[in-house]
Amino acid sequence: MKTLTKNSLTKALTLLSLILIMFSAVSASAKKNPKILVFCKTAGFHHDAIEFGVPVLLKLGAENNIDIDTTTNSEKFTAENLKQYKAVMFFNTTGDVLNDTQQAVFEKYIQGGGNFIGVHSATDTEYEWPWYGKLVGAYFVSHPHQQEASLNVVNRNHISTKHLPEVWKRKDEWYNFKWVADGLNVLIYIDENSYEPGNGKMGAKHPMAWYHEYDGGRAFYTELGHTKESYSDPLYLKHLLGGIKYALGAKK
Repeated sequence: MKTLTKNSLTKALTLLSLILIMFSAVSASAKKNPKILVFCKTAGFHHDAIEFGVPVLLKLGAENNIDIDTTTNSEKFTAENLKQYKAVMFFNTTGDVLNDTQQAVFEKYIQGGGNFIGVHSATDTEYEWPWYGKLVGAYFVSHPHQQEASLNVVNRNHISTKHLPEVWKRKDEWYNFKWVADGLNVLIYIDENSYEPGNGKMGAKHPMAWYHEYDGGRAFYTELGHTKESYSDPLYLKHLLGGIKYALGAKK
């Protein structure tokens, strides 16, 4: 049996070290957390819940190995910047928040496999951008005063709703929609007999949360999340986290 010389042993150890370094780098790359951008710009009504919700979202991300950046700056909507994110959340945005160039960039981002999460007033955003309307799934028209209502969870197999009771009673600000897109996978309807919906009531098929695939990406929306108290409600936070995980590609 041939004995290794000191020089041969050194070379062998060096090679082994290089292999281990490469393996560690590959492993680190494989474990890289998905990253999302939480966009909170308001050009209309500004929700106080933004200031309460953003720290909670950051905490949820840290606890679930999801890296989160937050911004109110629409100039972050460039192709170079968005390519680092697996999903973008419109978190209580309102009004016209992106210019024409930024809108085109965001469309290409979704078409290239990017994903979307909309929270509450994401449906009170970009009324003159039909592509966005189809992405988020609806446009807001009115709401009554905040009150408790019964939510009928019609799909409890989805990652965002599997923990919820069939009838979920909670207080929030309940939107009526003037338009709802076709082809949405509705998760939750609100029971209009359980509260006073006011002008714009929609009847038995009044959706509150849904998901769908649109133009190359996944999209999730929940109407819930107006109140500050939402961001200390474990059921709501698990619902929102499930929506984020769906957008990131998780099945369960």
